[in-house]
Amino acid sequence: MANPSEPPSPSTELTALVTELEQAEAYEQRLRQVIAEARDHLAAGRASVALSLLNGALSEIDAATDVVAPTDPRRDVR
Repeated sequence: MANPSEPPSPSTELTALVTELEQAEAYEQRLRQVIAEARDHLAAGRASVALSLLNGALSEIDAATDVVAPTDPRRDVR
């Protein structure tokens, strides 16, 4: 097991960055899909459905702060 005070190896850090980028891209795609669905519902006159979708997206954004502001896994305090 690695010492938590040691810096991560370049390959470990690269792997973590690639994983984080993939997660961020998937997150962006999900939000874009919700926006497109909400737009379609608004165009069809279903404002309540669009608002529900957008409220769900806001909840997801609030719950995903690690995507918006990544944390240093070496300083994880769970």
